[in-house]
Amino acid sequence: MPLALSSDALRDVALAALARARRDGADQAEAEATQGVGLNVTVRLGELETLEHNVDKSLGVTVYVGGRKGNASTGDFSTEAVNAAVDKALTIARFTSPDPCSGLADAALMASSIPDLDLYHPWALDTAAAIAIATRCEDAGFAVDERVDNSEGASVSASESEFIYANSHGFAGGYKGSAHYIGCAMVA
Repeated sequence: MPLALSSDALRDVALAALARARRDGADQAEAEATQGVGLNVTVRLGELETLEHNVDKSLGVTVYVGGRKGNASTGDFSTEAVNAAVDKALTIARFTSPDPCSGLADAALMASSIPDLDLYHPWALDTAAAIAIATRCEDAGFAVDERVDNSEGASVSASESEFIYANSHGFAGGYKGSAHYIGCAMVA
């Protein structure tokens, strides 16, 4: 269940949007590119109840033109889709009122070093293993006490994500993260 794109490729998507925005008239621009994958399994009363796989990606682009702001997004990272999102953001900016306070923070205020927050701990979990863990978890719940006579299910989930933010001041940074969960709800 690894992430589809490398960190460099994800950053390139954001940077391509910025380059297009600047080339087509934005005074300033910023882009957020994200990707994520996940697996969620629920077993209830010894039977598989829910099996979910997710793969997500998105690009959000904000442009500033003469104090006017436009924003658009896409879930498609193809060159055509990225260009279309930038074009839409630029079109929206043309129809908004100017705001003298809109725009990016001063370039001197951009972060210059990003600490490693140790948020990424991927779990190489396949569907069969997740179902087995959820089944063991529910079985353990029933074994706690003979008065436990029903279950709302045991769930196992694992997800990974990555976020890249870049702007026309030359800043580009982000991080990967992961989340894992095992739990059950028993009824007595």
